[in-house]
Amino acid sequence: MRSVPPVAAALLTVLLIVPALSPDATAQWTNRYPKVDGYGHHVYLEGFELPLLTSGPMDPAPSPDGEHVAIAARGWIWLLDPESGVATQLTTGAGVDSRPAWSPDGSRLAFVRDDSEDTDLVVRSMTDGTEETVVSTDAIDLDPRFGPDGTSLYYVSADSGSIDLWRADLSNGTRTRLTTTRQLARTPVPTPDGSAVVFVEKTTGTAPDEIVHLALNDDGRPGERTVLATEHIASQADLTLAPDGRTLAYTWPHESGFELRLLATDGPTSSVRLAGDETRPLAPAFSADGTHVWFAVPTENESTALRRVPTAGGPVQDITVRAWEWQQAHGTVRVRTRIDGETAPARLSVTDASGHPAVPDAGMIRFDGSTGRVFYYSPGVMEVTVPAGEATVSAVQGLSTPEASATVTVESGETTEVVLDLAPVWNAGGAGWASADHHFHLNYGGPYVLAPSDLQADMRGENLDIGSPLLANLHDRFLDQHLWGYEDDPEPPIIEFGQEIRSHFLGHLKLLGTDDLFWPWVWGPYYQVYGDDDRTNAQALKHAHQQGALGGYVHPVVVRDAFTEQGARTVPIELVADAVLGHVDLIEVGCMWTDEIGTAGLWHRLLSLGLPTRASAGSDVMNNYYRTMAVGATRVYVRHDGSVSYDTHLEGLREGRSFVTNGPMLDVRFNNARPGEVVDPGPAQWSLDLHSAVPVDSVTVFVNGNAAWTGTGLDAAGSRTYNGQLDLPDGGWITVRAHGGESRWPMMDSYPFAETNPIWIGAIGSTDPDARQGAARDLLQVLNASEERLHRGYGDTPIPALTRHFDEAREALNRHIRE
Repeated sequence: MRSVPPVAAALLTVLLIVPALSPDATAQWTNRYPKVDGYGHHVYLEGFELPLLTSGPMDPAPSPDGEHVAIAARGWIWLLDPESGVATQLTTGAGVDSRPAWSPDGSRLAFVRDDSEDTDLVVRSMTDGTEETVVSTDAIDLDPRFGPDGTSLYYVSADSGSIDLWRADLSNGTRTRLTTTRQLARTPVPTPDGSAVVFVEKTTGTAPDEIVHLALNDDGRPGERTVLATEHIASQADLTLAPDGRTLAYTWPHESGFELRLLATDGPTSSVRLAGDETRPLAPAFSADGTHVWFAVPTENESTALRRVPTAGGPVQDITVRAWEWQQAHGTVRVRTRIDGETAPARLSVTDASGHPAVPDAGMIRFDGSTGRVFYYSPGVMEVTVPAGEATVSAVQGLSTPEASATVTVESGETTEVVLDLAPVWNAGGAGWASADHHFHLNYGGPYVLAPSDLQADMRGENLDIGSPLLANLHDRFLDQHLWGYEDDPEPPIIEFGQEIRSHFLGHLKLLGTDDLFWPWVWGPYYQVYGDDDRTNAQALKHAHQQGALGGYVHPVVVRDAFTEQGARTVPIELVADAVLGHVDLIEVGCMWTDEIGTAGLWHRLLSLGLPTRASAGSDVMNNYYRTMAVGATRVYVRHDGSVSYDTHLEGLREGRSFVTNGPMLDVRFNNARPGEVVDPGPAQWSLDLHSAVPVDSVTVFVNGNAAWTGTGLDAAGSRTYNGQLDLPDGGWITVRAHGGESRWPMMDSYPFAETNPIWIGAIGSTDPDARQGAARDLLQVLNASEERLHRGYGDTPIPALTRHFDEAREALNRHIRE
């Protein structure tokens, strides 16, 4: 039986609990929470649908008597008195509580409790403040709402595999599943007479998201279904019903953000905007008398605040929480992080004695989906309020420092100072290397609105020199265009925007260093406007080349072996064709959502054709999510001969003077030749310096794709030097890889991995005949599978340009096989 987080002074009644299942081991990150059908990985599901932890007020729920507003803050439920502005703590304990909802008579409060691996529903008595009933399955459970009778609880759950709408009878524990569409239901709100329920239904395919009015028959079973509104990828969509059930208030996306709108449920032909341009509404809730809609908004310091707007329209009113009255005694922990005795920025995590995450008053708070830890960034000194008692503080800086931690006792009303000394295993900058994350998104459907300057704290805490946030579409919305051309301080940390071209069908590209955006951003099957375009990804790559910029494929291989029959069908459709025709500069070997070894296997075949395709890396994190890993969690290190700038960095990346990593760091020489350079054939002395803040299992030297030497890695954080001699063939390439072992902080990826770009043998682009022919045969297999998918996707639509492109690639591969 899965344990329930402790609740102070509360009597727990556990209802509907079944054993939790362990997630399957995978080569890439897929999910932290129980798996939901239809999602290859949970980055969007966990980022969009699961609750948000913030230091400010969130999820307002006005009480039926109008006297209080239940809110979530710091991971607990509080009761706000709107007149005095005083918020009084209601819940305590290890779990993170959110999304409160009142029973019709105000005697109970339901909410979500998150233990960092699953979510439960809790029903708490408000008459004696002690009794809690936990409604739980072995799956994700969210969004409780009481029915008008006060004994039924509407909610959504993945207990059936997909996240469906359910109703539970709290008097006897029976449950009824109300939707079976295999989509994703959210935020169910029953009508006041119990005759229907309104909810958001999100698609796991290409259809639009919908707000649905579902009639309930006399026996409580689902009846007629009416769609009230539609939109593609309504990431932060939420809704509330007026007390009379006639008006719906909902948050809905538009080109530049979200807005709060009103809709008549009996005539949903048009809607009225209540708020939007001046704010970003989240989690709306009608007041008990229906005169106002309460909601939360993100603040400039990446927290949240409360707002209220009259239902009749008018100015949005600020609702200030003037004081927080804690139920438990509390104090302050002041954390100072140092490197070589000097105060240094860091990634922090603080938990109280129960394991509950403690958070600062301001600044972006994030949840690491790899370890389940809440983290944030400190400039070097940070204060955090915690319940009195033991507190555990942990810190790292980037990938180079092993985790430092300490447990201290915090006295009520006192400030306890903690000093954590971080010890980097390698000074990359001092050795002439600069790190970069060339694929992440500043704003991508999350609850916050970030400016480029908001990245500075993250990048300093991660010791990241260069960041390339990519502009990208969220279906038919083209985000952050106003930031194109943003000019940053030329000194690290440097921020320079790139572009992600996201033809979901042909494969995603990144363009780095372009002066102009490429249009269109999206095309191909399953898009409404450009769905029939006979357009190649190569056009976007040529657009980059014409401007002296770089282009390549991102998150390309999600499986360990792309050369099985099944694996070949997972490779981006146009990748092989573009690469063998020389259009691909970069391939993203390091990425959170793919398998590095699987991607490297494809990349090795391209190198064996003599194609100087460079390995690159990008985390692909969405920075304005709460549930996201750290920027720079996968990164590329480039060797610089002098000062670091974005242009010199791209030049080093173009020349292959680099390695990619999610943890280990490599510095290799063959007869003093380093990655991006050339070594003569014949006997070669080689040396490798391996540095890692986490243990790593093994080290491998590859020559033309074959393991020419393998050794053990590190059994603890530190450094190790390797030396040896190899007899090199007349042509081809050499790379060095370190990989394997447990993922732990500072890492956030699935397993440790690093690999250098190639040292070429004899000349850049040289090949070994046997390796070249074998690679061409393997790539031809993938090309054939890709072309089959190409024609199946376009159907009867003529695509002579794409067909010609594939024919040219096939001929190029056949030449390699014949030679």
